[in-house]
Amino acid sequence: MPKKVNVAILGSTGYSAGELIKILLRHPHAQLTALTTRQDGNPPVSKIHPSLYGRTDLKCENLSTPEIIKRSDLVFCALPHGASMAVIPELLSGGCKVIDLSADYRLNGPGVYETWYGLVHTDPTRLGNTVYGLPELFSEDIKGKDLIANPGCYTSTSILGLAPLLCEGYIDSEGICIDAKSGVSGAGRNPKLGTLYSECNESISPYSVGTHRHTPEIDEVLSQVSQKEVEVLFTPHLTPMDRGILASIYARPSKKASEEELLEVIRKYYENCPFIRVVEELPTTKQTVGTNYCDITVRVSRGFVIIFSCLDNLIKGASGVAVQNFNLLYDYPETTALIV
Repeated sequence: MPKKVNVAILGSTGYSAGELIKILLRHPHAQLTALTTRQDGNPPVSKIHPSLYGRTDLKCENLSTPEIIKRSDLVFCALPHGASMAVIPELLSGGCKVIDLSADYRLNGPGVYETWYGLVHTDPTRLGNTVYGLPELFSEDIKGKDLIANPGCYTSTSILGLAPLLCEGYIDSEGICIDAKSGVSGAGRNPKLGTLYSECNESISPYSVGTHRHTPEIDEVLSQVSQKEVEVLFTPHLTPMDRGILASIYARPSKKASEEELLEVIRKYYENCPFIRVVEELPTTKQTVGTNYCDITVRVSRGFVIIFSCLDNLIKGASGVAVQNFNLLYDYPETTALIV
């Protein structure tokens, strides 16, 4: 039987990390060897994520980077933006592969990163040279690499919805509007005023209008794959549910086509992608919660093409796609541990 890959997770207390642990515990080729936290006392991970009770005895430890390197072949870095780039160069120098769930290596240049994240990048030479970890578009580039930039949740929803019709020339690259709604877990686990129950329950609210950090990521990736200059208008909304993202995307058609024809274009574009479901009905977040699927459909109305794209922000938007990338890196079947 092949040796299992020793895996560490840095920043193991967040929602996405909790989902990642669940997936890796059932992965036949992964062995969790380290979970890190800045908390004192080495708490059992089942105390932080109670759904793991009885499934693992691992504790969360405040480990140094050399200690992580000793225990790991691959590291999932689930640290906050800015913290990942402080440790990833040393991890790579120590021989570890890294899948980074932060935004630190997603963008093409340090200037764009500094503008949108307000931080000076300390490892700028890797920007623009790191593979963007969206398997449906870059699977061949991901294989065998040492560092993968895991995509953002809103970005995956938006890019997966738009890429087929942009690349095949059915919609204009200008004037695209993305209206996206996300569950509260997308804001992370640290308490904030806007995500307190009494603030967000029974209420839906826009936020970061024109300033959301996923905007340049969407622009860059869609411009790359379509070979057209793309600049989207992206507006996110916080919705009173635990998890899930639904994006309603409005674009002008560049040639006449029926809904049936557009659906067929999307099906053909993703015909070898096991986690894209092109559906006839309008998707709902409940259809994808707890899965690694992205559901996509399209409508034509009043001179617009309207694309609906829907996924679970914690799985297909974070931990699930991270495991897809893990499977591609080590040449395992892409669906390993992701279809249950």
